[in-house]
Amino acid sequence: MNLIEKIKGFFASAPAEICKPEFNAVEKVISAITFVFDCIYRILLEFAKLVILVIVIIVSCEVFARLVIHRSIMWSEEVALLLMVWTAFIAMAIGVEKGLHISISLFFNMFPKVVQVVIAKINTLATIFFGYILVVYGIKLASMTMNSTLPATQWPAGTAYCMMPVGGIFIIYFALLDLFEAKKYRHLAIEGEAGSDKTDQQIVEEMRASKKEEANV
Repeated sequence: MNLIEKIKGFFASAPAEICKPEFNAVEKVISAITFVFDCIYRILLEFAKLVILVIVIIVSCEVFARLVIHRSIMWSEEVALLLMVWTAFIAMAIGVEKGLHISISLFFNMFPKVVQVVIAKINTLATIFFGYILVVYGIKLASMTMNSTLPATQWPAGTAYCMMPVGGIFIIYFALLDLFEAKKYRHLAIEGEAGSDKTDQQIVEEMRASKKEEANV
């Protein structure tokens, strides 16, 4: 199956993916919104993979040039650094989606269940606020630096910060889904994943618990 056929098949299955039989009218609207975000997010993930590949190629070429040719590629460090900044903000959104950001749960697990829920909601609200800061000030920072240029590539300096609002938008998106427990409206099939509400951190914790049970037997 070539790329064009895959794209045609994707758009053909979109109505069924959005308008699931068990959804009411409001849920179908929410599903349509999440479908758009999930499609854009899939493109962002593929873009991040490409960016990482380009970083590896650029750094490898720079190392080869310095050690073998004894010359340096003038723009390599600048472009590699710019792309690393891009991947950092994309990785923030991925971390919120997968629940991978570092957290200290030693005292959290000692609290009653109700208190844990309240703290988790406060933490999610703080994450939304952080995403809002990235969006607002990322746009301001990018627009303010677009008139200046990077020394090696002569690209607008604002390109280094253009991923800040993008990462912020998806941080807010995933945090809102977590806040309102609306992950069931996501379309993980777009990302090639089976539907699951468990985060990677929860899966790791379950694996650790199962190993402890096996050790105690």
